[in-house]
Amino acid sequence: MGHSGFGPFTLICALEATAPPEIMVRVFGVGVIDSDHRPIIGILISNLEDAWLVSFQNRSQRIRVASMLPLAVFWGLVALIGTSRGSHPLTHSMNPHLHARLYHGCYGDIMTMETFGAPCDINNLMNCGVHGSEMFAEMDLKAIKPYRILIKEVGQRYCIDPAIIAAIISRESHGGVVLQNGWDHRGQKFGLMQLDKMHHPIGSWDSKEHLLQSVGILAEKIKAIQRKFPTWNSAQHLKGGLAAFKSGLETIVTPADIEADLVDDLIARAKFYKRHGF
Repeated sequence: MGHSGFGPFTLICALEATAPPEIMVRVFGVGVIDSDHRPIIGILISNLEDAWLVSFQNRSQRIRVASMLPLAVFWGLVALIGTSRGSHPLTHSMNPHLHARLYHGCYGDIMTMETFGAPCDINNLMNCGVHGSEMFAEMDLKAIKPYRILIKEVGQRYCIDPAIIAAIISRESHGGVVLQNGWDHRGQKFGLMQLDKMHHPIGSWDSKEHLLQSVGILAEKIKAIQRKFPTWNSAQHLKGGLAAFKSGLETIVTPADIEADLVDDLIARAKFYKRHGF
């Protein structure tokens, strides 16, 4: 079965799928199995309409993999392949709107950043560390999930990892469930990310308008840290920006001034949300 005019995307990979006559694809791991359960390793090629597997063993053998699959399913398969063995060299050149799950913004990859999670003390030995942060993040997941698409859109607008935004929302407002008409119990902070009222919050507390304002301020804080400390690495810039968003830029003079308890908890929660589609 031939094919001409291959499109702009070519991915060399190894995957494992079944390709029965009805053109259904199931992903299992590494390698390819055809409809007769024979292993095939080859090149997966797509022109955004059809997907073809060209066998290395027999170059004339081509299996039509995804001509009848919805595009969303096919590109989800490609994204899954890209994440199965870590960071793929092609993923960073792809449009983040197609592969939002791989998108980590302009300020470092949180999945490579060290974190100790929520602080431990004599009164909090069970719900602390990375396990504690993940536990709290999971408790807030149901409340935050309805905002996932909005969070991704706003994150990509400002080149901020959506998982970081979700982590701030979790820590500050638990997805909004503890707010009173959008305000904290003292009436000093507003919205999902609990923006201080000195910033003159705009929009309704869970609106796109307000989230754009909040994330825009976070991006400004990170950039200010970059300008103030040009020799810091990307992880320090991100962590410094997170601390400045909470406490103010003037509080950061050296790396030691970054509030470790706050930042470690946020990074641990963000990693949890990254694994859950943010």
